[in-house]
Amino acid sequence: MRENKFDIIKSGKETIKEEVRAIDNLISNINKDFEEVVKLIYKSKGRVIITGIGKSANIGLKIVSTLNSTGTPAFFMHAADAVHGDLGIIRKDDIVICISKSGNTPEIKVLIPIIKHRGNTLIAIVGNTDSFLAQQSNYILNTTVTKEACPNNLAPTSSTTAQLVMGDALAVSLLEYRGFTAKDFAQYHPGGSLGKQLYLKASDIYPNNEIPKVDINDSAQNVIIEISSKRLGLTAVMKNGDIAGIITDGDLRRMLEKGLDIGKTLAKDIMSLSPKTVDSETLVSDTLDIMRSNDITQILITKDDKYVGVVHLHDILKEGIL
Repeated sequence: MRENKFDIIKSGKETIKEEVRAIDNLISNINKDFEEVVKLIYKSKGRVIITGIGKSANIGLKIVSTLNSTGTPAFFMHAADAVHGDLGIIRKDDIVICISKSGNTPEIKVLIPIIKHRGNTLIAIVGNTDSFLAQQSNYILNTTVTKEACPNNLAPTSSTTAQLVMGDALAVSLLEYRGFTAKDFAQYHPGGSLGKQLYLKASDIYPNNEIPKVDINDSAQNVIIEISSKRLGLTAVMKNGDIAGIITDGDLRRMLEKGLDIGKTLAKDIMSLSPKTVDSETLVSDTLDIMRSNDITQILITKDDKYVGVVHLHDILKEGIL
């Protein structure tokens, strides 16, 4: 039986190698047309409408998502649906990108003349530069591949990978050309851990916690009660309204190991000086970096140089940031 002779690992590796070759060949296709397309989209007052059919349509949907998430407004229009009413999505200033391997499918041949008649700029992401689509387009992004990764050279594999990578190259070039920053990115990704890393601040977390604090002259017994009741594993030590130090569970253990008399020991006798603090407007991701670099699991939060609360590592874990 064939399955007894077939080398699955070899097949997987050869598929990847073939697609890598296809991507390597794309580099020489990043030319003047590509540069002009980036500039054209950047200057456009309209949107990018991406169309295609079959596997190319699936790639088009992904490219649309990437463009939208990086600041370029984009919509997908299925080529088969376009001639049955979906053409209404296209506005006067929109730029149309048509994705196709052959560039000669019946749907493309019906759709392209209509788009040209409407006066929209047409860009082809196409694998056949002699095709109908290529000949009718204002700009060509060449995604020709010499061979599909499929052993029969039939199933769209290398060709769709090339289309996807060309779309990524276009989106990233637009992103960089526009000067799209991490703050811009956060506006388009408010959900999930990715967005939280870019916008969540300490001030969004610390109000959910108690504010443990004792006076510098409070007894060790009061310190233990404060840490235990506030359940954060520490307390700030205050002097005249300012942070004078910090006492953690670890400091209490060390106090007991030294055999100090709890009844005679004060907060100032066991506190650690110069505790790490961050301003309430500090990003949680930056707060986590500070905690990691200092090997601590809690940190004091200040606002206008005044102690306002605590952020614990567990709070950050709950937000999905690590």
